[in-house]
Amino acid sequence: MPFILWKPLSFLYLYWRRFDCWMPKQTRVVLEIKMSRQVLKPIRAMETVMASLHGAVYHPPDWWEKWIDGQVQLSLQFEIAAIDGETHFYIRTPVKYRDSVEAAIYSQYPEAELQEVADYTKLVPQNMPNQDWDLFGTDYTLVADDHYPIRTYRQFETEHELKEEKRIDPIANLLEAMARVKPGEQFWIQIAASPRAQEDLAAWLEKGRTIRDKLARRPEKPKPKPIIQEAAGILITGKVGEEEKPQEIIPPEMKLTPGEREIITGLEEKMTKPIFDTAIRFVYFGKREVFFRGNFRLAFTFFNTYMTTNLNGLVPLGRTFCKIHKSWFLPLNLLRPRRHYLRCRKIFRNYIQRLPPFYPLSGGTFILNTEELASLFHFPGEVVAPAPGGPWIEAKKGGAPSELPME
Repeated sequence: MPFILWKPLSFLYLYWRRFDCWMPKQTRVVLEIKMSRQVLKPIRAMETVMASLHGAVYHPPDWWEKWIDGQVQLSLQFEIAAIDGETHFYIRTPVKYRDSVEAAIYSQYPEAELQEVADYTKLVPQNMPNQDWDLFGTDYTLVADDHYPIRTYRQFETEHELKEEKRIDPIANLLEAMARVKPGEQFWIQIAASPRAQEDLAAWLEKGRTIRDKLARRPEKPKPKPIIQEAAGILITGKVGEEEKPQEIIPPEMKLTPGEREIITGLEEKMTKPIFDTAIRFVYFGKREVFFRGNFRLAFTFFNTYMTTNLNGLVPLGRTFCKIHKSWFLPLNLLRPRRHYLRCRKIFRNYIQRLPPFYPLSGGTFILNTEELASLFHFPGEVVAPAPGGPWIEAKKGGAPSELPME
Protein backbone atom coordinates (compact mmCIF):
# COMPACT_ATOMS: atom_id res chain seq x y z
CA MET A 1 0.00 0.00 0.00
CA PRO A 2 2.74 2.59 0.72
CA PHE A 3 4.13 2.04 -2.77
CA ILE A 4 0.68 2.40 -4.33
CA LEU A 5 -0.38 5.46 -2.32
CA TRP A 6 2.94 7.33 -2.34
CA LYS A 7 2.38 9.20 -5.62
CA PRO A 8 -1.21 10.43 -5.02
CA LEU A 9 -0.51 11.30 -1.38
CA SER A 10 2.68 13.23 -2.22
CA PHE A 11 0.74 15.12 -4.92
CA LEU A 12 -2.00 16.09 -2.46
CA TYR A 13 0.57 17.08 0.16
CA LEU A 14 2.47 19.33 -2.24
CA TYR A 15 -0.78 20.83 -3.49
CA TRP A 16 -1.73 21.73 0.09
CA ARG A 17 1.69 23.21 0.92
CA ARG A 18 1.90 25.22 -2.33
CA PHE A 19 -1.57 26.51 -3.07
CA ASP A 20 -3.01 26.70 0.45
CA CYS A 21 0.04 27.68 2.52
CA TRP A 22 2.77 29.34 0.44
CA MET A 23 1.14 30.90 -2.65
CA PRO A 24 -1.44 33.04 -0.77
CA LYS A 25 1.43 34.85 0.96
CA GLN A 26 2.99 35.95 -2.35
CA THR A 27 1.62 39.36 -3.23
CA ARG A 28 1.75 40.49 -6.84
CA VAL A 29 1.43 43.76 -8.69
CA VAL A 30 0.36 44.66 -12.23
CA LEU A 31 2.53 47.24 -14.02
CA GLU A 32 1.32 49.00 -17.16
CA ILE A 33 4.02 50.03 -19.65
CA LYS A 34 3.57 53.03 -21.91
CA MET A 35 6.12 54.06 -24.52
CA SER A 36 6.83 57.24 -26.41
CA ARG A 37 5.53 57.37 -29.97
CA GLN A 38 9.06 57.07 -31.33
CA VAL A 39 10.87 53.91 -30.18
CA LEU A 40 14.38 53.88 -31.64
CA LYS A 41 15.55 50.73 -29.85
CA PRO A 42 15.34 47.52 -31.92
CA ILE A 43 13.69 44.35 -30.67
CA ARG A 44 17.14 43.13 -29.64
CA ALA A 45 16.87 45.49 -26.64
CA MET A 46 13.88 43.51 -25.36
CA GLU A 47 15.94 40.34 -25.55
CA THR A 48 18.40 41.97 -23.14
CA VAL A 49 15.48 42.81 -20.83
CA MET A 50 14.32 39.17 -20.90
CA ALA A 51 17.81 37.95 -20.03
CA SER A 52 17.94 40.35 -17.08
CA LEU A 53 14.52 39.19 -15.87
CA HIS A 54 15.66 35.57 -16.06
CA GLY A 55 18.45 36.27 -13.59
CA ALA A 56 16.25 38.42 -11.35
CA VAL A 57 13.41 35.90 -10.97
CA TYR A 58 15.46 32.69 -10.92
CA HIS A 59 15.07 31.10 -7.47
CA PRO A 60 14.40 27.35 -7.61
CA PRO A 61 13.48 25.82 -4.25
CA ASP A 62 15.77 23.41 -2.46
CA TRP A 63 14.54 20.25 -0.69
CA TRP A 64 13.38 22.01 2.46
CA GLU A 65 11.72 24.88 0.61
CA LYS A 66 9.87 22.48 -1.69
CA TRP A 67 8.59 19.87 0.78
CA ILE A 68 8.27 21.88 3.99
CA ASP A 69 7.60 25.47 2.90
CA GLY A 70 5.81 24.58 -0.35
CA GLN A 71 7.84 27.06 -2.39
CA VAL A 72 7.74 26.98 -6.20
CA GLN A 73 9.60 28.87 -8.89
CA LEU A 74 7.59 32.06 -9.42
CA SER A 75 6.78 33.33 -12.89
CA LEU A 76 6.19 36.61 -14.69
CA GLN A 77 3.17 37.29 -16.89
CA PHE A 78 3.57 39.43 -20.00
CA GLU A 79 0.11 40.51 -21.11
CA ILE A 80 -1.41 42.52 -23.96
CA ALA A 81 -5.04 43.56 -23.60
CA ALA A 82 -7.42 45.36 -25.95
CA ILE A 83 -10.15 46.98 -23.86
CA ASP A 84 -12.84 48.81 -25.82
CA GLY A 85 -10.44 49.44 -28.69
CA GLU A 86 -7.47 50.65 -26.58
CA THR A 87 -4.34 48.49 -26.34
CA HIS A 88 -2.43 48.08 -23.07
CA PHE A 89 0.86 46.35 -22.25
CA TYR A 90 1.15 44.83 -18.77
CA ILE A 91 3.69 42.90 -16.73
CA ARG A 92 2.42 41.07 -13.65
CA THR A 93 5.20 40.38 -11.17
CA PRO A 94 5.66 39.40 -7.52
CA VAL A 95 6.17 42.51 -5.40
CA LYS A 96 9.64 41.39 -4.29
CA TYR A 97 10.81 41.41 -7.93
CA ARG A 98 9.23 44.73 -8.87
CA ASP A 99 12.42 46.79 -8.55
CA SER A 100 14.33 44.30 -10.70
CA VAL A 101 11.63 44.36 -13.38
CA GLU A 102 11.54 48.15 -13.50
CA ALA A 103 15.35 48.39 -13.59
CA ALA A 104 15.54 45.90 -16.47
CA ILE A 105 13.01 47.85 -18.57
CA TYR A 106 14.37 51.33 -17.78
CA SER A 107 17.91 50.19 -18.63
CA GLN A 108 16.89 49.64 -22.26
CA TYR A 109 13.84 51.91 -22.55
CA PRO A 110 14.56 55.02 -20.42
CA GLU A 111 11.65 56.86 -22.06
CA ALA A 112 9.13 54.25 -20.85
CA GLU A 113 6.56 54.92 -18.14
CA LEU A 114 5.74 52.13 -15.69
CA GLN A 115 2.75 52.61 -13.45
CA GLU A 116 1.08 50.29 -10.96
CA VAL A 117 -2.55 49.76 -11.92
CA ALA A 118 -5.48 47.71 -10.74
CA ASP A 119 -5.70 44.19 -12.12
CA TYR A 120 -7.76 44.64 -15.27
CA THR A 121 -9.05 41.05 -15.07
CA LYS A 122 -11.01 41.95 -11.92
CA LEU A 123 -12.94 44.74 -13.67
CA VAL A 124 -15.19 42.38 -15.65
CA PRO A 125 -17.77 39.80 -14.51
CA GLN A 126 -15.99 36.85 -12.94
CA ASN A 127 -18.58 34.25 -13.96
CA MET A 128 -18.19 34.36 -17.74
CA PRO A 129 -19.70 33.06 -19.91
CA ASN A 130 -23.15 33.97 -18.63
CA GLN A 131 -26.46 35.19 -20.01
CA ASP A 132 -24.99 38.63 -20.80
CA TRP A 133 -21.41 37.78 -21.86
CA ASP A 134 -19.98 35.19 -24.25
CA LEU A 135 -16.37 34.00 -24.36
CA PHE A 136 -13.87 32.13 -26.49
CA GLY A 137 -10.23 31.22 -25.80
CA THR A 138 -7.50 28.60 -25.84
CA ASP A 139 -4.01 27.78 -24.63
CA TYR A 140 -1.19 27.33 -27.11
CA THR A 141 1.42 24.66 -27.65
CA LEU A 142 4.25 23.98 -30.10
CA VAL A 143 3.93 21.98 -33.31
CA ALA A 144 7.23 20.13 -32.81
CA ASP A 145 9.57 19.40 -29.92
CA ASP A 146 10.45 22.53 -27.95
CA HIS A 147 14.14 22.22 -28.87
CA TYR A 148 13.21 23.56 -32.31
CA PRO A 149 12.83 27.37 -32.37
CA ILE A 150 9.88 29.37 -33.62
CA ARG A 151 10.36 32.24 -36.05
CA THR A 152 11.97 35.21 -34.29
CA TYR A 153 12.63 38.88 -35.00
CA ARG A 154 15.89 37.96 -36.75
CA GLN A 155 13.86 36.54 -39.63
CA PHE A 156 11.81 39.75 -39.96
CA GLU A 157 14.85 41.79 -41.12
CA THR A 158 14.31 44.19 -38.23
CA GLU A 159 18.00 44.52 -37.44
CA HIS A 160 19.01 45.30 -41.03
CA GLU A 161 16.94 48.46 -41.38
CA LEU A 162 18.35 51.64 -39.88
CA LYS A 163 15.25 53.74 -40.53
CA GLU A 164 12.35 53.02 -38.22
CA GLU A 165 9.70 53.40 -40.89
CA LYS A 166 11.25 50.55 -42.92
CA ARG A 167 11.31 48.03 -40.07
CA ILE A 168 9.00 45.03 -40.04
CA ASP A 169 7.45 44.29 -36.66
CA PRO A 170 5.18 41.26 -36.09
CA ILE A 171 3.35 43.01 -33.21
CA ALA A 172 2.10 45.66 -35.66
CA ASN A 173 -0.24 42.96 -36.95
CA LEU A 174 -1.63 42.40 -33.45
CA LEU A 175 -2.09 46.10 -32.63
CA GLU A 176 -3.97 46.66 -35.87
CA ALA A 177 -6.26 43.74 -35.04
CA MET A 178 -6.81 44.94 -31.47
CA ALA A 179 -7.75 48.40 -32.71
CA ARG A 180 -10.81 46.78 -34.30
CA VAL A 181 -12.16 45.59 -30.94
CA LYS A 182 -15.40 47.50 -30.38
CA PRO A 183 -16.82 48.90 -27.11
CA GLY A 184 -18.26 46.04 -25.10
CA GLU A 185 -15.55 43.62 -26.32
CA GLN A 186 -12.17 42.71 -24.84
CA PHE A 187 -9.29 40.69 -26.21
CA TRP A 188 -6.51 39.46 -23.89
CA ILE A 189 -3.20 37.68 -24.59
CA GLN A 190 -1.10 36.23 -21.77
CA ILE A 191 2.47 34.86 -21.84
CA ALA A 192 3.55 33.31 -18.51
CA ALA A 193 7.27 32.59 -18.19
CA SER A 194 9.34 31.11 -15.35
CA PRO A 195 13.07 30.26 -15.47
CA ARG A 196 13.89 26.56 -15.82
CA ALA A 197 15.68 24.97 -12.84
CA GLN A 198 19.32 23.97 -13.32
CA GLU A 199 18.68 20.22 -12.95
CA ASP A 200 15.91 20.27 -15.55
CA LEU A 201 18.04 22.49 -17.80
CA ALA A 202 20.85 19.92 -17.89
CA ALA A 203 18.44 17.17 -18.95
CA TRP A 204 16.86 19.44 -21.57
CA LEU A 205 20.26 20.33 -23.05
CA GLU A 206 21.31 16.70 -23.14
CA LYS A 207 18.17 15.77 -25.05
CA GLY A 208 18.82 18.66 -27.45
CA ARG A 209 22.35 17.39 -28.16
CA THR A 210 20.95 13.93 -28.87
CA ILE A 211 18.46 15.39 -31.38
CA ARG A 212 21.25 17.44 -32.97
CA ASP A 213 23.54 14.43 -33.38
CA LYS A 214 20.71 12.43 -34.91
CA LEU A 215 19.95 15.21 -37.41
CA ALA A 216 23.66 15.49 -38.22
CA ARG A 217 23.76 11.72 -38.86
CA ARG A 218 26.56 11.20 -36.42
CA PRO A 219 27.16 7.56 -35.49
CA GLU A 220 25.87 6.63 -32.06
CA LYS A 221 28.40 5.81 -29.40
CA PRO A 222 28.50 2.03 -28.86
CA LYS A 223 26.99 0.92 -25.59
CA PRO A 224 29.31 -1.11 -23.33
CA LYS A 225 28.58 -4.83 -23.34
CA PRO A 226 27.78 -6.62 -20.06
CA ILE A 227 30.82 -8.20 -18.40
CA ILE A 228 29.35 -11.71 -18.66
CA GLN A 229 28.71 -11.34 -22.40
CA GLU A 230 32.21 -9.97 -22.98
CA ALA A 231 33.81 -12.78 -20.98
CA ALA A 232 31.80 -15.40 -22.86
CA GLY A 233 32.95 -13.96 -26.17
CA ILE A 234 36.59 -14.15 -25.11
CA LEU A 235 36.22 -17.80 -23.99
CA ILE A 236 34.49 -18.83 -27.22
CA THR A 237 36.57 -16.95 -29.78
CA GLY A 238 39.78 -16.46 -27.83
CA LYS A 239 39.94 -12.83 -28.99
CA VAL A 240 39.32 -9.63 -27.14
CA GLY A 241 36.42 -7.80 -28.78
CA GLU A 242 37.42 -4.71 -30.71
CA GLU A 243 35.13 -1.98 -31.94
CA GLU A 244 34.73 -1.87 -35.68
CA LYS A 245 35.13 1.64 -36.97
CA PRO A 246 33.12 2.38 -40.11
CA GLN A 247 35.21 3.47 -43.05
CA GLU A 248 33.60 6.56 -44.58
CA ILE A 249 35.31 8.69 -47.18
CA ILE A 250 32.81 11.57 -46.85
CA PRO A 251 31.95 12.62 -43.26
CA PRO A 252 28.21 12.77 -42.39
CA GLU A 253 28.32 16.56 -41.94
CA MET A 254 29.19 17.01 -45.62
CA LYS A 255 26.05 15.14 -46.70
CA LEU A 256 23.62 17.58 -45.09
CA THR A 257 21.31 19.61 -47.32
CA PRO A 258 21.03 23.41 -46.81
CA GLY A 259 17.64 22.91 -45.14
CA GLU A 260 19.07 20.37 -42.70
CA ARG A 261 21.92 22.72 -41.86
CA GLU A 262 19.42 25.50 -41.15
CA ILE A 263 17.50 23.24 -38.74
CA ILE A 264 20.64 22.23 -36.85
CA THR A 265 21.80 25.85 -36.67
CA GLY A 266 18.45 26.98 -35.27
CA LEU A 267 18.43 24.17 -32.72
CA GLU A 268 21.95 24.96 -31.52
CA GLU A 269 21.29 28.70 -31.30
CA LYS A 270 18.20 28.14 -29.16
CA MET A 271 20.23 26.14 -26.64
CA THR A 272 22.80 28.93 -26.20
CA LYS A 273 20.41 31.42 -24.53
CA PRO A 274 18.52 31.46 -21.19
CA ILE A 275 15.27 29.54 -21.35
CA PHE A 276 11.85 29.85 -19.71
CA ASP A 277 9.02 27.42 -19.05
CA THR A 278 6.27 29.17 -20.98
CA ALA A 279 2.49 29.04 -21.22
CA ILE A 280 0.59 31.14 -23.78
CA ARG A 281 -3.16 31.70 -23.96
CA PHE A 282 -5.75 34.20 -25.16
CA VAL A 283 -9.38 34.95 -24.37
CA TYR A 284 -11.85 36.99 -26.37
CA PHE A 285 -15.17 37.95 -24.82
CA GLY A 286 -17.88 40.55 -25.07
CA LYS A 287 -21.50 41.35 -24.47
CA ARG A 288 -23.72 39.06 -26.47
CA GLU A 289 -25.17 41.86 -28.59
CA VAL A 290 -21.69 42.77 -29.94
CA PHE A 291 -19.81 39.47 -29.50
CA PHE A 292 -18.61 38.16 -32.86
CA ARG A 293 -17.18 34.66 -32.59
CA GLY A 294 -15.01 35.05 -35.69
CA ASN A 295 -12.83 37.62 -33.91
CA PHE A 296 -10.91 34.84 -32.16
CA ARG A 297 -9.00 34.47 -35.42
CA LEU A 298 -7.23 37.73 -34.61
CA ALA A 299 -5.01 35.68 -32.28
CA PHE A 300 -4.54 32.96 -34.88
CA THR A 301 -3.29 35.57 -37.35
CA PHE A 302 -0.79 36.97 -34.85
CA PHE A 303 0.71 33.66 -33.68
CA ASN A 304 0.85 32.29 -37.21
CA THR A 305 3.48 34.90 -38.13
CA TYR A 306 5.93 33.04 -35.86
CA MET A 307 5.57 29.69 -37.64
CA THR A 308 8.12 28.05 -39.89
CA THR A 309 7.19 24.77 -41.57
CA ASN A 310 10.68 23.28 -41.22
CA LEU A 311 11.26 24.25 -37.56
CA ASN A 312 8.41 25.09 -35.18
CA GLY A 313 5.29 27.14 -34.58
CA LEU A 314 2.47 27.89 -32.16
CA VAL A 315 -0.89 26.14 -32.48
CA PRO A 316 -3.96 25.88 -30.21
CA LEU A 317 -3.85 23.24 -27.48
CA GLY A 318 -6.75 20.94 -28.26
CA ARG A 319 -7.59 20.04 -24.65
CA THR A 320 -8.24 23.69 -23.78
CA PHE A 321 -9.75 24.89 -27.07
CA CYS A 322 -13.23 26.36 -26.45
CA LYS A 323 -14.89 24.10 -28.97
CA ILE A 324 -16.41 20.67 -28.39
CA HIS A 325 -16.53 18.42 -31.45
CA LYS A 326 -19.54 16.22 -32.00
CA SER A 327 -19.15 12.53 -31.27
CA TRP A 328 -20.32 9.47 -33.20
CA PHE A 329 -21.63 8.27 -29.85
CA LEU A 330 -24.87 10.24 -30.12
CA PRO A 331 -25.87 10.27 -26.40
CA LEU A 332 -22.59 12.09 -25.64
CA ASN A 333 -23.72 15.00 -27.81
CA LEU A 334 -26.43 15.77 -25.26
CA LEU A 335 -23.66 16.89 -22.89
CA ARG A 336 -21.92 19.01 -25.54
CA PRO A 337 -23.34 22.42 -24.43
CA ARG A 338 -22.42 21.72 -20.81
CA ARG A 339 -18.90 20.58 -21.69
CA HIS A 340 -18.40 23.71 -23.82
CA TYR A 341 -19.57 25.93 -20.95
CA LEU A 342 -17.20 24.28 -18.45
CA ARG A 343 -14.26 24.55 -20.83
CA CYS A 344 -14.92 28.28 -21.31
CA ARG A 345 -15.16 28.78 -17.55
CA LYS A 346 -11.88 26.93 -17.03
CA ILE A 347 -9.87 28.94 -19.58
CA PHE A 348 -11.21 32.19 -18.09
CA ARG A 349 -10.40 31.06 -14.53
CA ASN A 350 -6.88 30.02 -15.52
CA TYR A 351 -6.30 33.40 -17.16
CA ILE A 352 -7.44 35.64 -14.30
CA GLN A 353 -5.67 33.48 -11.68
CA ARG A 354 -2.59 32.97 -13.90
CA LEU A 355 -2.69 29.19 -13.53
CA PRO A 356 -0.96 26.58 -15.74
CA PRO A 357 -3.02 25.01 -18.54
CA PHE A 358 -3.74 21.69 -16.81
CA TYR A 359 -4.03 23.01 -13.25
CA PRO A 360 -3.79 21.38 -10.73
CA LEU A 361 -1.84 18.84 -12.80
CA SER A 362 1.49 19.65 -14.41
CA GLY A 363 2.09 19.86 -18.15
CA GLY A 364 0.95 22.06 -20.98
CA THR A 365 4.05 24.31 -20.84
CA PHE A 366 6.99 24.42 -23.25
CA ILE A 367 10.43 25.97 -23.55
CA LEU A 368 11.14 29.34 -25.18
CA ASN A 369 14.38 31.26 -24.91
CA THR A 370 14.90 35.00 -24.45
CA GLU A 371 15.02 35.69 -28.19
CA GLU A 372 11.68 33.96 -28.80
CA LEU A 373 10.00 35.71 -25.86
CA ALA A 374 11.29 39.09 -27.00
CA SER A 375 9.81 38.43 -30.45
CA LEU A 376 6.40 37.72 -28.90
CA PHE A 377 6.39 40.61 -26.40
CA HIS A 378 8.13 43.93 -27.04
CA PHE A 379 7.28 47.60 -27.41
CA PRO A 380 6.87 48.97 -30.94
CA GLY A 381 6.78 52.62 -31.90
CA GLU A 382 3.97 54.40 -33.71
CA VAL A 383 5.92 54.55 -36.99
CA VAL A 384 6.33 50.75 -37.06
CA ALA A 385 2.83 50.01 -35.71
CA PRO A 386 0.59 52.97 -36.64
CA ALA A 387 -2.63 51.42 -35.29
CA PRO A 388 -4.99 53.75 -33.38
CA GLY A 389 -5.38 53.29 -29.64
CA GLY A 390 -1.77 52.19 -29.13
CA PRO A 391 0.05 52.16 -25.76
CA TRP A 392 1.87 55.45 -26.24
CA ILE A 393 2.37 58.50 -24.04
CA GLU A 394 1.59 61.91 -25.43
CA ALA A 395 4.45 63.82 -23.79
CA LYS A 396 8.14 63.05 -23.85
CA LYS A 397 10.08 63.12 -20.60
CA GLY A 398 13.25 65.12 -20.21
CA GLY A 399 15.75 66.04 -17.55
CA ALA A 400 15.63 69.28 -15.60
CA PRO A 401 17.70 72.21 -16.99
CA SER A 402 21.15 72.48 -15.45
CA GLU A 403 20.66 76.21 -14.66
CA LEU A 404 17.45 75.57 -12.68
CA PRO A 405 17.87 76.97 -9.13
CA MET A 406 17.70 74.27 -6.44
CA GLU A 407 16.49 76.50 -3.57
